Amino acid sequence: MKRVAGAVIGITITVLLIATMARAEDKVQTGNALFSSQKCVLCHAAAGKGNKKGSLEDVANRVKADEIREWLTAPEAMREKTKATRTPAMKDPKLTKDQVDALVAFLLTQKGGGAGAEK
Repeated sequence: MKRVAGAVIGITITVLLIATMARAEDKVQTGNALFSSQKCVLCHAAAGKGNKKGSLEDVANRVKADEIREWLTAPEAMREKTKATRTPAMKDPKLTKDQVDALVAFLLTQKGGGAGAEK
């Protein structure tokens, strides 16, 4: 009986982990789509698409999730904080919390060896 209970618990944990991973992957895919639909590609590149002058191909190696979130919600404040000089300055994309979460999830997958870009 203990073996059956242990197996049931193990299966339940496995199912929950798979469901969590699927939701995380959905969020990344949504962020990838938003990266294009919100026209981020005009100034930035990620996942092999967009403006290489603003490459975010390795952003996950350089910037923490909370900093990415700040860039997406308060770009002018981050520009001042980081003393960024790239022009034109990033405008507030006015995204919902879910959209920001999805873009952060997507950008955190960008760990490639691309050249670091100016913010």
